[in-house]
Amino acid sequence: MARHLITSAIPYINGIKHLGNLVGSQLPADLYARYLRGRGHEVLFLCATDEHGTPAELAAAKAGKPVDEFCREMYEVQAKIAEGFRLSFDHFGRSSSLQNRHLTQHFASQLAKNGMISEVTEQQMYSVADGRFLPDRYVEGTCPNCGYDNARGDQCDNCTKQLDPADLINPRSVISGSTELEMRETRHLHLRQSQMKEKLADWIDSKKDWPILTTSIAKKWLNDGDGLADRGITRDLAWGVPVQYEGAPWSGMEGKVFYVWFDAPIEYIACSQEWVDAGKGADWERWWRTDKGAEDVTYTQFMGKDNVPFHTLSFPSTIFGSGEPWKLVDYIKSFNYLNYDGGQFSTSRGRGVFQDQALSLLPADYWRWWLLSHAPESSDAEFTWENFQVSVNKDLADVLGNLVSRVTKFCRAKFGEVVPEGGVFGPQEEKLIAELETRIRAYEGFMDAREVRKSAAELRAIWVAGNEYLQSSAPWTVFKTDPVQAAAQTRLALNLIRLYAVLSRPFIPDAAASMMASVQSGDWSWPEDVAAALNVLPAGHGFTTPEVLFRKITDEERVDWQARFAGTRD
Repeated sequence: MARHLITSAIPYINGIKHLGNLVGSQLPADLYARYLRGRGHEVLFLCATDEHGTPAELAAAKAGKPVDEFCREMYEVQAKIAEGFRLSFDHFGRSSSLQNRHLTQHFASQLAKNGMISEVTEQQMYSVADGRFLPDRYVEGTCPNCGYDNARGDQCDNCTKQLDPADLINPRSVISGSTELEMRETRHLHLRQSQMKEKLADWIDSKKDWPILTTSIAKKWLNDGDGLADRGITRDLAWGVPVQYEGAPWSGMEGKVFYVWFDAPIEYIACSQEWVDAGKGADWERWWRTDKGAEDVTYTQFMGKDNVPFHTLSFPSTIFGSGEPWKLVDYIKSFNYLNYDGGQFSTSRGRGVFQDQALSLLPADYWRWWLLSHAPESSDAEFTWENFQVSVNKDLADVLGNLVSRVTKFCRAKFGEVVPEGGVFGPQEEKLIAELETRIRAYEGFMDAREVRKSAAELRAIWVAGNEYLQSSAPWTVFKTDPVQAAAQTRLALNLIRLYAVLSRPFIPDAAASMMASVQSGDWSWPEDVAAALNVLPAGHGFTTPEVLFRKITDEERVDWQARFAGTRD
């Protein structure tokens, strides 16, 4: 039994996320965690809400609520959605926790002690009317590049050009709308990550098995242009981890908080402390400190490609720079983007299916299967309703659901609701066992390598193999002339249902539970020996015929949903 630490990128608190966010981090992380648990490994799977930063304050102001109250409510919403998609976190934490506050301040002190933090005086936009400095996103104006009227101080959403607040034409405060803005001096802390460039380069080069997407993004940020630059890690905000705290190695930093991208990755570690403090586990340090047992842990992170620079450069700089024996990530699984029906998901334009909406339409397994089997690994992927309908109807209803229905209904009609006895496995059964042995070992290989789409394709092939066996063996025909042999074929087919429940559980956990319940078994043991796995349910063992495992999506539903979630074209 190996030990695996798994984290997925923590979702931002400012709203309900779309399906692309789900498949870009949390869902494949859950797939991997469930698979490893199924193989008998010890797993700690952590996630949290990312609650600090300007967007949280803006979203709270828009909702007319204090930011802490807004974050608390949205945490409950996101936790409920995660539960709805059957995300099997060992703990779902909050970056606003006291554990994360204390740990973030601890890291800051260690970095300062080791010469990794510098104090920098810089010019920043100040609102006279609001009496405060304005972070980039608190300033809006006209984009100097394309003329878009609502460009933010960090980026224009229309032309995607990166901006500084001073670049904007006719800038205004997002808080008050005031145009009485001026540039003033302010002091901030910078993480001297440029000092880590060589160490980071060697570390990244040592990761020969990482996805090309991960390493290419990391090396681009490390080497392009002027290379890795020091990064500001404080902001003039009220909501966040305070920069001025008891024992801080600096003074005069009141009214400032740490930048959200500094404290958010630290929440991975703090989340494990929350897990212990919530009474769910013990000894979080054995997962995170190599001097306390974490040297034998394999740590995998899952994230969208936009998060890669922070996890390959900034967060490792924090870990390296602390000088303490913290566990570094072993593997970063990154994903491209999921687009929506010829464009992008857009909250403001009402384009696309968001996570709460998806669960209101169909059970989680339908979405889990499509998203994972179409995961944007090698390139961006696109969700279309036509593709979704075809995949659900063919893969889930016609292949897997049909097998379960046919086998249980046939057995009930001819042998009753017990596993039939009699007969022996012949050449057809041995051929199926041999094929399954090969395919299951391939499935394991893809899952071990975190190859999501290939794992899904192999699982589907395993389902297809069972259907092809049923078609060629045709126990309903054999029964007419050789009921004893038909009994052996049906016994194997009923055992296939249990086997498929075990193998499918990481992808479609609810359906897997239904399959296992229908054969009245609680044996989730992994099929190390396929022949033995197909004899787990003995003759005389009872079963029930389940309700339809997966219903088909109708053309009328597809047309309705396509229109309902079309929004305005980007």
